[in-house]
Amino acid sequence: MLRRLYDWVLRLAEHKHAPSALFGVSFAESSFFPLPPDLMLVPMVLAERIKAWRFALITTVGSVLGGILGYFIGAALFETVGQPIVDFYGLSHKMDFVFENYKEYGAIIVFIAGFTPIPYKAFTIASGVAGLSLPIFIVASLVSRGARFFIVAGLLYLFGETIKAFIEKYLGILTLVFTVVLIGGFFMIKFLF
Repeated sequence: MLRRLYDWVLRLAEHKHAPSALFGVSFAESSFFPLPPDLMLVPMVLAERIKAWRFALITTVGSVLGGILGYFIGAALFETVGQPIVDFYGLSHKMDFVFENYKEYGAIIVFIAGFTPIPYKAFTIASGVAGLSLPIFIVASLVSRGARFFIVAGLLYLFGETIKAFIEKYLGILTLVFTVVLIGGFFMIKFLF
């Protein structure tokens, strides 16, 4: 079944509407959606390596714009929309810590969250709640999300066929590792903050 899903995603990556779907997933992931855009970016770049930089740009722009939505959820809709998302990640009891540390380290926190497997959406919302400067938030998000997605696209561009063969050979193990890293990111939030 995993092989069929992988093959389906590769076919979807070649579909004419794949860039729009990549943008939508990237946007949603930064404010509320639980799955990372890498799940679409990787097969899309593997399917059309020549468009690697375009796909990385689409992912970055979608992610940062979605992050701005997350920021505004935190700033204006925290009680009704943001709180349930923060509760989902088990962070509601740590909001005082967020307020204290965002004043001094907000840009660094956003950068780390944007570049690592730590769920970025929790920090986009926290940035709005804490009142982090919007321009600082946007710059930190652009730099970290851009670096992340352009590095992924660049590695796939350079080593595409080799990586594709590796992924196809070890798909089950890689899926397990990716899942562990994703879940580890959620736990990292709880322990770091």
